[in-house]
Amino acid sequence: MIRVLVADDSAFMRKVLGDLFSRQPDFELVGTALNGRDAISKVKEQRPDLMTMDVNMPVMNGLDALAVIMKECPLPVVMLSSLTQEGTEATIQALSLGAVDFISKAGGSISSIDTIEEEILSKCRNAARAHVQPIVMAKEPPAALPVKKRIELSTRHGLRPPTTSKEPTSAHAVRLARRENPLLKKRSPLPDGMNKLNIIPAAGSETRPAGCRLVAVGTSTGGPQALQRVIVQLPADLPCGVVVVQHMPAGFTKALADRLNSISRIAVKEAEDGELIRPGHVYIAPGGYHLRVEARQTSMYICLGQDPPVGNHRPAVNVMYDSVASLGRQLVAVIMTGMGSDGCEGMKKIKAAGGYSIAQDEATCVVYGMPKVVVEAGLADEVCPVQDIARAIVKAVRR
Repeated sequence: MIRVLVADDSAFMRKVLGDLFSRQPDFELVGTALNGRDAISKVKEQRPDLMTMDVNMPVMNGLDALAVIMKECPLPVVMLSSLTQEGTEATIQALSLGAVDFISKAGGSISSIDTIEEEILSKCRNAARAHVQPIVMAKEPPAALPVKKRIELSTRHGLRPPTTSKEPTSAHAVRLARRENPLLKKRSPLPDGMNKLNIIPAAGSETRPAGCRLVAVGTSTGGPQALQRVIVQLPADLPCGVVVVQHMPAGFTKALADRLNSISRIAVKEAEDGELIRPGHVYIAPGGYHLRVEARQTSMYICLGQDPPVGNHRPAVNVMYDSVASLGRQLVAVIMTGMGSDGCEGMKKIKAAGGYSIAQDEATCVVYGMPKVVVEAGLADEVCPVQDIARAIVKAVRR
């Protein structure tokens, strides 16, 4: 039985969510809270297994309450957030503070909860199984070591959702989608067999050019806080680029990238189609888009696509891993906290080609799913707590 507390300043939402949980045989509603301060009190009093909490509440908002709860009496929390710019930024902050997941409120409020009942119940059931610990916030770079970015990152305004939900089913449809979508640049399709990296070292050279080194990171549930622990520790002079797939819907990945960029030495941005992958830069796949890496001579470029989801994910870690596997020894693949097995099949190809793999350990994962299948398949060269992953990456890319 999952004992759940609902925190929301709206009486309507408290009743609707309370009734929803009360109808389920595996949930027990143990109480409701009117604001953040009330939520803290009720958590300490009732000791629920799970809490849903709105971001915007009077007296004390959801973010301030979450920070206290995760420090004093941590438990799985699912946030309710809007799709406004302020809402997405608050959601990313909540995930960084330790919230396990979030539910988007279309139009700023849940006007028809019956359309997302299954999403709410599924996310709450999954969150209740999460391994939640007191959050140790990553420190910002010290004042004595000013943050240096290699380039000025241009302002991004997100993407405009496609006007149709149909997936491209032909090469013509893919090219049409690329022309109409502002995130997908026009370029000639690659010849057959060239959809993956195929970089050949110069004659007599023992390794591929340094510009072809790459780090590829895959993560899901618990990923925003794990990424914060890792990326903030990466040096600005990391001698290669980093590509990241975080399972997250459209509209939230830019806020995640912007937040990480603001507290990291290394430059972080939401990936754009066709852009050159530079050393000392982290590129996060936009929600709703697969991220692949293409090679042109000795350089690598981002390729975004809206072909069908893989394993119910878009972006999918397996898609990214497949596209970089042939880098072989020049690749460092990292798999971190997340539910399911996305990334395992791609990691098999990476290991077969000679790539190096790092998996987050069970003790520091919010959900030990994606790393678990990689470790149990014997595909991890190194298993690290999250606080040691950045150090392991730096050592691996310089080996």
